[in-house]
Amino acid sequence: MVNESELKKAYRKKALALHPDKGGDPEKFKEVTNAYEVLADADRRQMYDRFGEEGLSEGMGAGGMNPEDLFSQLFGGGGGFFGGGGRPRGPKRGKDLVHRVRVTLEELFTGKLTKLALQKHVICSKCEGRGGKEGAVKECVTCHGQGVKVVLRQIGPMVQQIQQQCPDCNGAGEIINAKDRCKVCNGKKVTQERKVLEVRIDKGMEDGQQITFKEEADQAPNTIPGDVIIIVEEKPHPRFKRKLNDLFVDVEIDLLSALAGGKIYIDHLDNHALSVELPAGEIIKPGDMKVLRGQGMPSYRHHEMGDLYVNISVRFPDSLTEEQMQRLEQALPPRPKPVAPTKEADIEDVIMDSIDAKEAHNARTKPATTAEMEDDEAAGGPHVQCAQG
Repeated sequence: MVNESELKKAYRKKALALHPDKGGDPEKFKEVTNAYEVLADADRRQMYDRFGEEGLSEGMGAGGMNPEDLFSQLFGGGGGFFGGGGRPRGPKRGKDLVHRVRVTLEELFTGKLTKLALQKHVICSKCEGRGGKEGAVKECVTCHGQGVKVVLRQIGPMVQQIQQQCPDCNGAGEIINAKDRCKVCNGKKVTQERKVLEVRIDKGMEDGQQITFKEEADQAPNTIPGDVIIIVEEKPHPRFKRKLNDLFVDVEIDLLSALAGGKIYIDHLDNHALSVELPAGEIIKPGDMKVLRGQGMPSYRHHEMGDLYVNISVRFPDSLTEEQMQRLEQALPPRPKPVAPTKEADIEDVIMDSIDAKEAHNARTKPATTAEMEDDEAAGGPHVQCAQG
């Protein structure tokens, strides 16, 4: 186990011997400095503990150098990586491909099988992923297979390292002569293939739920393919709202049905409708909520049905005839007598006007005090524009 003090001491000793100002090798100085930056960083060490070499080469900018080589740059001869051994080497894992599939609430209610066509990279069958003839692929001598080249720039007493893509191999880390390249993949080691996946949208799936196809993403040499991940996106529904396995629907009934009972029909998410009896004698008030047990969404996997909640609004008639009002007088309980004002109060006759929805909204949402109005304006209300000269 190497502690931080020993690491820093070893780096200083190596860096002093290899510094270009002291006649050292610039490439070796770069490699040692790169090794120290990775090994001395606690977050990078933790990344290696979690993800191994892939975590360093892809996430840490270590130029693809494996941890044993990083260690040996400072202490010589390989060995353990901060605690003996680290994780075993192996092929890195490719990136996952994410696709989104938009589905309706009806499709989530009944289930659906859909097909997804995608283009993916597969190992070239002609050269078996070599890129050319046997032995034709050579390591780039400029970057030593790293794909990047570190340039040292002197800025006063400081030496700045700038990492650039290797110009000789274009970041590939290897060179293939044009005449030896595979004629099928042109030296790229992979070809493009059309793949069709059958995506099963199961009953009860939710917005944001994922369907994973293991290792169906792009292939590459010495790489475990990533997954194809399908994300379910639920489209908004014009009538139903969903909360987990429960559904909510708004239903409007007439005033007579609200007072004396009747029947309503609710078209469900599949090809059937619900017949709902409104019992006579049960008065339904505007804003009442009822529930139909077991008529909601099926749960995922087990397909147990949730509930359907019905928000009821009552549609009042626009006007009544004189005869209708007389019948209501007979059918309904008599009006309560209005509470008389105090003897000292002067009584003024006034007329109540109707207003539209916009005025009603503005009246409900206007500030209650001048101070509140000033706060609203300061927080993003009306702005004063500067005069244009």
